[in-house]
Amino acid sequence: MKIGDLAKRTGITAHTIRYYERIGLLPHAHRDGSGRRDYGEDSVVWIGFLSRLKTTGMPIRDMLRYAKLRAQGDSTGPARAALLSEHRDRVRAHLAEIHSALTVLDTKIAGYGETERMDPNDADNTKDNITNPTGARQNRLGRD
Repeated sequence: MKIGDLAKRTGITAHTIRYYERIGLLPHAHRDGSGRRDYGEDSVVWIGFLSRLKTTGMPIRDMLRYAKLRAQGDSTGPARAALLSEHRDRVRAHLAEIHSALTVLDTKIAGYGETERMDPNDADNTKDNITNPTGARQNRLGRD
């Protein structure tokens, strides 16, 4: 398949495909009789894997390390597994951080919803008028 077809199938640009080839992330494509790149189905699968690594935040230097190991053959399987395992651990830690941040956002949003449901004429809402020692007005919920 030609570079334009590969770009359409993988969702990355022809420019990125050429860049990946230039830096060694993608093996150089075979050339047809006219000298144009001719990619096989294996390129679609490999670029799909690279895209997932990129989505999970793997740096290009690590992707290059993995690609070089892959090119050396099956004997590098343990080293490739170790590299991916380390990356997976970083991804899991990052997901935990994101989950924690999402919980904070959910709590903050729920607090705003609670504030909106309060009746400003309700006598029980007098806590809204409490000031802190500096004289600045505080939010009833004690949140920013």
